[in-house]
Amino acid sequence: MRQLTITLRPDWQTALRAAGTKAARGAANGRYQGEYLNFEAPAQFFGQLTEKRWDIVRQMQGTAAMSVRELARRVARDPKRVLDDVRVLLELGLIEKTPDDKIVCPFADIHVDMHLAAAA
Repeated sequence: MRQLTITLRPDWQTALRAAGTKAARGAANGRYQGEYLNFEAPAQFFGQLTEKRWDIVRQMQGTAAMSVRELARRVARDPKRVLDDVRVLLELGLIEKTPDDKIVCPFADIHVDMHLAAAA
């Protein structure tokens, strides 16, 4: 079961180090530690992961690989617009392409870790 944690950290270097440390611990004990996707700002996060794109991810989680046309039917949207969103989700790594050109969401669990604090 693959897991994805989406973080929101302005300092991408710190986010990368934290993910690397966790991966090293996993490699040392032979256990899968999950995968990470970091955004540096809330605007970047919400700009990339729109409500319609989240709907696509939710529709795909736990299902077999499918064509873009089948996905468009399931989300009741125009296939061209769904394809545009699929391209963004592929680039982000939230969904993947199979060898037969279908798409699949490989993550059984997606966690968003977002912390906002008052400006100092």
